[in-house]
Amino acid sequence: MNNDPLNVLGKPLAPCSYEPLTGFFRDGCCNTNESDQGSHVICAVMTQEFLDYSFKQGNDLISPRQDYRFKGLKAGDRWCLCAIRWRQAHAAGVAPKVLLESTHIRALDYVTLEQLQN
Repeated sequence: MNNDPLNVLGKPLAPCSYEPLTGFFRDGCCNTNESDQGSHVICAVMTQEFLDYSFKQGNDLISPRQDYRFKGLKAGDRWCLCAIRWRQAHAAGVAPKVLLESTHIRALDYVTLEQLQN
């Protein structure tokens, strides 16, 4: 894990969410390293439209999973999303709003800053 990660604006990475607790490392930040094969680096505000889309793609973010201490997400929650899933949702017109200050610079390996801003 990078101890001084940057966001897509080139500034220190801000936390995404502590409730629900998000991030690949479950530390509230969209930080990453080589172990994070999904590259969970985009901090987004969930919408029901996106949650339904993700569910239909086989990624259930709605249902609680007690074995992972995961309560399930609802509209309005902030969550570190997989960059590829966000890109797919963007192409489908259902991508949730991104919090740029909390989105890791590695997101730019998958999408442009302009895409994240829309």
